[in-house]
Amino acid sequence: MTARRSRGDGGLHWDDARQRWVATITVGHTPAGRRIVRKASGRTKTETRNRLKELVRDHDDGVLIAAQSYTVEQAVQDWLDHGLGGRDPSTVQTLRNLAVRHVVPALGRRKLRELSAEDVDRWLADKARELSTSTVSRIKSILARSITRAQARDKVKRNVVLLCGTPTGLAGRPSQALTFDQAQALLDAAPASTMGAYVVVSLLTGARTEELRALTWEHVDLVGDPAASPPVPPNVRVWRSVRAGGDTKTRGSRRTLALPDRCVEALEEHRDRQRVARGVAGERWTDHEIVFATEAGTAMDAANVRRDFRRVAVAAGLDDRRWSPRELRHSFVSLLSDGGVPIEQIARLIGHTGGSKVTESVYRKQLRPVIEEGATAMNRVFPGRRRVSHPASHPVRPETPRRPGPNPQMGL
Repeated sequence: MTARRSRGDGGLHWDDARQRWVATITVGHTPAGRRIVRKASGRTKTETRNRLKELVRDHDDGVLIAAQSYTVEQAVQDWLDHGLGGRDPSTVQTLRNLAVRHVVPALGRRKLRELSAEDVDRWLADKARELSTSTVSRIKSILARSITRAQARDKVKRNVVLLCGTPTGLAGRPSQALTFDQAQALLDAAPASTMGAYVVVSLLTGARTEELRALTWEHVDLVGDPAASPPVPPNVRVWRSVRAGGDTKTRGSRRTLALPDRCVEALEEHRDRQRVARGVAGERWTDHEIVFATEAGTAMDAANVRRDFRRVAVAAGLDDRRWSPRELRHSFVSLLSDGGVPIEQIARLIGHTGGSKVTESVYRKQLRPVIEEGATAMNRVFPGRRRVSHPASHPVRPETPRRPGPNPQMGL
């Protein structure tokens, strides 16, 4: 008689219908009491016996391996569908696009348990020839997080992506900063455009694009309180963004900034134009009190901002293909640095904090007092048309703007 296998060693039998040897092992039971069986098959008895040993070894290690047919594509799709809860919809769509374009076509059909570190290394090396380093890092992260989720659900024993490095990809376009003359041309061209106030506020306060798109009139004070002690200048409260939940990028990014005179003038004109647009739109207008809104009163998306910014750039004589809205913030830093503002003050103005400064910046200085150094410096560089100034923001203004020295092209 053929000796029976011990309990837990699994079984091995010939399947006439499939004309293959089949190995089976019970790895547990469902809450209803039904057995959970894992199977493997092969053309020869020896091949199938070896697969049975792998199943037994995995079971002894406490890992319940899913069906061998589970693929990389299934793991990635599961992560996209169920592993991105709470993310902004635009972020989810970006990750989905990257996965569909770069992960699934190359590795999707590969069985997850058979994916090796060599497979991942070759895939990343190929992608590094056509993508930037940051994009290579992102698609690697997508694969790694997908496998981590599969690993937590007993689909695979280990995450081989964690064993692989990230190769250097193509060099992306470096961020730029406007020179003084370019910035002056942009400010001169801004009033003729509906996007003009956005450009002026972004360039002269350093606010992020995502922060300005979420700005509401409730958080804009174009008058201030000159009678207060100390006087409060016109200011903007950068407390929100278009990120999921409406939070700013970091807690330290929540700040209140004094407005340079040019910003006040631009926003007053912009508010008047918006009132006219509201009347023209009539019932089509959706009033969310958004400062930089579309013609229907709704929030602008990133594509709206890029399109309208290009029009201002062209009017200023700039090559619109070389510039993007985010570089207004880089230009703000560079112009302030040229104007002699200490880097510590610049960091506060743009919402960069760290170390021991975090507590002070978040809990004390973001609400009061208003941070005024940026407005003061920008009033020196780009004076507004007003004769009367707020003493709190710039007690003395020279008759002609002082032109800063060479631009160091400083980026963030």
